[in-house]
Amino acid sequence: MLPPGIRVLERGWLSANNILLFDDGEATLIDSGYVTHAAQTVALVREALGPRRLARLLNTHSHSDHIGGNAAVQRAFGCRICVPHGIVDAVKTWDEDALLLSTTDQQGEAFHPDHALVPGDRMVMGGFEWQALPAPGHDMDALVFHAPDVRGLISGDALWRNGFGILFADVIGAGGGLEAARATLEAIGRLPIDWVIPGHGAPFVEVDAALAAAFARLRYFEEDGARMARNAIRACFTFTLLERRTMPLDSLPDHLARVALFRDANRRFLGLTPEALADWLVAELLRAGVVEIRENKLCAT
Repeated sequence: MLPPGIRVLERGWLSANNILLFDDGEATLIDSGYVTHAAQTVALVREALGPRRLARLLNTHSHSDHIGGNAAVQRAFGCRICVPHGIVDAVKTWDEDALLLSTTDQQGEAFHPDHALVPGDRMVMGGFEWQALPAPGHDMDALVFHAPDVRGLISGDALWRNGFGILFADVIGAGGGLEAARATLEAIGRLPIDWVIPGHGAPFVEVDAALAAAFARLRYFEEDGARMARNAIRACFTFTLLERRTMPLDSLPDHLARVALFRDANRRFLGLTPEALADWLVAELLRAGVVEIRENKLCAT
């Protein structure tokens, strides 16, 4: 499905996919995973590179599971780091609130951006020309990369096979995420695309089905903001548990009341006590089969 100059290191939900695009003796990496997986990221990239030189690292957006390995990758390979223009200042000052690190109680390692990517930028990667396109919604400064000659899209978290990333702007109160996500999906739908490499999950060719699923999910959130808030709480807490592996049950209400994303989503949309929110969340995660309870602890499965 993919051209021979592209290799996808599919990671999971704690670390975004790492996408390598080869051009003769050089390579470009897109997204670097989460900081706690940085050593693994470096090892995987080193093995995939072989004798090639990693020339640059591009980020689709600023979330911790996409930029967390940036500093380690740059130390290991001496590559330049290119980030979306809208996040340059936040990265340079390492504003953990603007980067949603403190807001979500996630980690990151500061790094220096060498170049700002703006919509419309064109670059050769994997033997083909790609264009950076705006993809606000999940992240209001996000970019996707489109290669019209091979009808391919690197979509970050703007489009997955079965949805898209959390709409943080609406959940935390900034607003505009729903409208931006709809505009982004409509713009993607107008592009000539035969295959997609998402930020999470395997590359896919079912582009029309993926767009239909994404629009259905978006309508579901537009009809009731509480659905969007519950999705954000479930997804972000699952991320936390994937990182920590366990959490004492009796500490969960305090955690949900302390972390800004959970506290604000609950206050704006649900209106539950921390204890009631914890009870709902545990029941949801048990029902989904992503946790189990052992010795009064929530454990990731």
